[in-house]
Amino acid sequence: MNERTPLGDTTGLWQAVLAAAAGRCQCRGTCGKKHDKDGGRCPAAQGGYARHGTGPVHMLAAPADPDGLLLPAHRAAALPKRELAAWCPACHDATRRRALAARRAAAEPAEPDALF
Repeated sequence: MNERTPLGDTTGLWQAVLAAAAGRCQCRGTCGKKHDKDGGRCPAAQGGYARHGTGPVHMLAAPADPDGLLLPAHRAAALPKRELAAWCPACHDATRRRALAARRAAAEPAEPDALF
């Protein structure tokens, strides 16, 4: 391991996902941004800077499917490489929030308990 490998990545999975993504966030707008200036893909790259005044970007290997971001951690950790994508923290968090909001909106409202 080196300084770019997250702690706990003993299998090299994070490195493999990052290499497949060429070190760049694979979000194509699921976060709510169009990423128009960069051909429809997020410009954030491992070790780069997302905005002026922020620290370096540390990419995440997480489920590629936005609904997969809602999986419990133990199930997400068991996914194969082909089902993972590289995410910058900003796109990951925004996509997860949007997926959670969509799931809540799709859920049927609970019927109130009858008082009588």
